[in-house]
Amino acid sequence: MSSRNSNLVPEAREGLDKFKMEAAREVGVNLKEGYNGDLTSRENGSVGGQMVKKMVENYENGLK
Repeated sequence: MSSRNSNLVPEAREGLDKFKMEAAREVGVNLKEGYNGDLTSRENGSVGGQMVKKMVENYENGLK
């Protein structure tokens, strides 16, 4: 993760990293631990979009 997340507790960072890797697998992006600067903006955006989609779904399911 980036230095922007340096204020996260280790457990939260680990969970966020796991969530990101899961979302990347779901959209077929070969995300690896560490540097991922070789990915395109489209690939990175699809991972972020998938993460948001899953968060919204989880929230909506919690309302039911």
